[in-house]
Amino acid sequence: MKTKLTRRAFLQRATLTAAAGCWIGQPTRARMFGANDRLNIGMIGVAGRAAANLEAVSGENVVAICDVDSGSLAAAALKHPRAWMYEDFRHVIDRNDLDAIVIATPDHTHAVAAAAALRSGKHVYCEKPLTRTISEARVIQDLAREQRRVTQIGTQIHAGNNYRRTVELVQSGAIGAIREVHVWVAATYGGADAPTDTPPVPETLNWDLWLGPVPYQPYSPEYAPFKWRNWWAFGGGALADFGCHFMDLPHWALDLRTPVSAEVVDGPAVHPHSTPPWLVVRYEHAARADKPPVTLTWYHGGKRPELDLPAEEAAKWGSGVLFIGEKGQILADYGRNRLLPEKDFEGFKRPEPFIPDSIGHHLEWIKACKTGGPTTCAFDYSGPLTETALLGNVAFRAGKKIDWNTAKLIAANCPEADAFIQHRYRAGWSL
Repeated sequence: MKTKLTRRAFLQRATLTAAAGCWIGQPTRARMFGANDRLNIGMIGVAGRAAANLEAVSGENVVAICDVDSGSLAAAALKHPRAWMYEDFRHVIDRNDLDAIVIATPDHTHAVAAAAALRSGKHVYCEKPLTRTISEARVIQDLAREQRRVTQIGTQIHAGNNYRRTVELVQSGAIGAIREVHVWVAATYGGADAPTDTPPVPETLNWDLWLGPVPYQPYSPEYAPFKWRNWWAFGGGALADFGCHFMDLPHWALDLRTPVSAEVVDGPAVHPHSTPPWLVVRYEHAARADKPPVTLTWYHGGKRPELDLPAEEAAKWGSGVLFIGEKGQILADYGRNRLLPEKDFEGFKRPEPFIPDSIGHHLEWIKACKTGGPTTCAFDYSGPLTETALLGNVAFRAGKKIDWNTAKLIAANCPEADAFIQHRYRAGWSL
């Protein structure tokens, strides 16, 4: 098969696939697995980050692959020639021979795919952030609980040993009680005006399906396939992209969930279409059991806190997390952690590891689908994490501090923020 497949040829194959390979009926029932049984998996999205997800689950039976771009789908089919091909993810979810679905599309289609998959009785792995809007995240979180499906969000670094060792340092009291955390990433998106030119849609792309539930707008290469994170219509910029990765560490270590408020400390002017290239947001978290309240400050686009390190050393921490405790600080990123000031921790004995190493982020989910066991980033955990990240964008767009009522999903002091909290779909799409 050539890696470029025209949409006409693709539609011919996809139509046959849908007719021959789609069984619409009762929701999928969770089946019992033997020691050597493999999951039947449907893959929604196959290019970019999705390709890495597809590779990670390829030890199971990849029964169906789906993408709105026939060229990307053809390339994936070379590695998975036995998989049924689909253009519309709804045909994948309609199959009742699948155990699980992997969703690796742009943010704006996460929720509609995840909701349909959960209602069909399938286990779900979804890339981060869980959804594009806060209201969608709550719907998906509630559905996962109601359907009792195994879920995992794509915060793959959560499975790394460094995060575990850092959490152990925090939870063993190495720096005492922690009331302040700083999280920063060098990444930047947005800061541009919406495109005005209207080039033709590429031959291989189904633009209407790529848009999915969001209001129609003309195709632009500034949107698809790679630049969609720059635009509110499809994503949430650096905060939505990396917030779930880097804020995952303090959320895990300090048992944080949703904040009581979010406020922009510094940022550019709000753009109606484009996400902010830089931003500083302060979140306030209430006390949890015996743990004190926590102020968490987020930075991206080159903004960052002061570090208790020589300038040349500080420059090496382009992204990171800084815990400030009563007895010192812990500085960490994906692959390392340091206790600061270093002179105060000379001879310090680190705690014996007490968090088991992961078998792998995707493998955790696969094992749990077969055994009914837990995952480390189920939607009950990653839903509030997503809500927190997205709330910073809400505060930015509303131009006001948000006093957050998570139970009611409202900004108690800012009703105008509702426009950025609730999802609104075009006709024909719903959760």
